[in-house]
Amino acid sequence: MEDIAAIMEVTRDPMFVTARHTIQHLWRIGLGGAEQKRMLLDVVAHRFETCEGEKNYTLIRYDLLVGLRKLYDSYPDEEIRKLAAELIELEADPKYKKKYAAEWRK
Repeated sequence: MEDIAAIMEVTRDPMFVTARHTIQHLWRIGLGGAEQKRMLLDVVAHRFETCEGEKNYTLIRYDLLVGLRKLYDSYPDEEIRKLAAELIELEADPKYKKKYAAEWRK
């Protein structure tokens, strides 16, 4: 729990592949329990909201939403689904909004 700030810093690594691999595995933190899930949802939402303007930000957002879907599949909780829907609605580009939403229709 006390390492979450360091983990989130790696999601901004200059080597995009390192950052992306970290983002793709963030969801596993939420499997640790209710407190870890709550903390994860908070940091994922913040990362999603603040990544616009970064290089490859659409991939970052996609990976965050895929991670939320994996967490939801492992630990069905309406709070996760609700957060994903809210984050998808933040996307201004209809093309990407559709792509993100497709992950949640599966």
